[in-house]
Amino acid sequence: MPELPEVEITRRGIAPHVVGQRVARVVVRNPKLRYGVPKSLAREFRGQTVDSVERRGKYLLLLSAAGTMMVHLGMSGNLRYLAQAPSAGKHDHVDVVFENGACLRLHDPRRFGSVLWLPQGEAQHKLLATIGPEPLSDEFNGEYLLTRSRGRSTAVKNFIMDSGVVAGVGNIYANEALFMAGIHPLRAAGRISIKRYRILANEIKCVLQAAIESGGSTLRDFVNSDGKPGYFAFKHKVYGRGSQACQVCGAMLKLVRLGQRATVYCSRCQR
Repeated sequence: MPELPEVEITRRGIAPHVVGQRVARVVVRNPKLRYGVPKSLAREFRGQTVDSVERRGKYLLLLSAAGTMMVHLGMSGNLRYLAQAPSAGKHDHVDVVFENGACLRLHDPRRFGSVLWLPQGEAQHKLLATIGPEPLSDEFNGEYLLTRSRGRSTAVKNFIMDSGVVAGVGNIYANEALFMAGIHPLRAAGRISIKRYRILANEIKCVLQAAIESGGSTLRDFVNSDGKPGYFAFKHKVYGRGSQACQVCGAMLKLVRLGQRATVYCSRCQR
């Protein structure tokens, strides 16, 4: 699944091309995505100028005077800017076509993504209302994690992957940040000290920022807005390296399933 860095890279990739552009039409070839594409989208977004492209968690937001188009890339989707769009393929479900002839195209083979519409003036969309602070923001820090974790027995890896706690820390980067912080992923969230949470919050920021700067993770299905894969996967310390040697101490990395997710850690380096 494209994670926060991949979504942020997509945002940065498309924003310079679409901000200020006027929408000529919206073509919905298959409305049967995760939540169903609302019929109002094509009608209300047509004729609008894209004022900004923002990100909240793993959602991309195209803002206009009439409202906001919300896009989630799902498990395998990508949103690409095409100056001259070729004929649509089987999995090209939605196009936002601009007056200059270019378009934004959502390609989603598994159809787990979503394209939604939030009219201007309505309250925040319910899918965004419960999302925690952005991990790269000042609001997200060790003190915040400590406060939210008290009394919780859930594993710390599941805790930091909870979007209600913090926005968009997915499986890959949770594995990496916990390793860098030296924290065992199965340790109870409520039993971690403020000192260690300060380290963890900082490592989450560092790992995500490094991924963004490196182009995102090279997941099997992910390509960024210019069609090129990311490169951060080549720098993973633990993710995808179960049963291989720890790059720090040489011990064999362990692979377990936690919340149906692959969790890789070093039993020597992480306590």
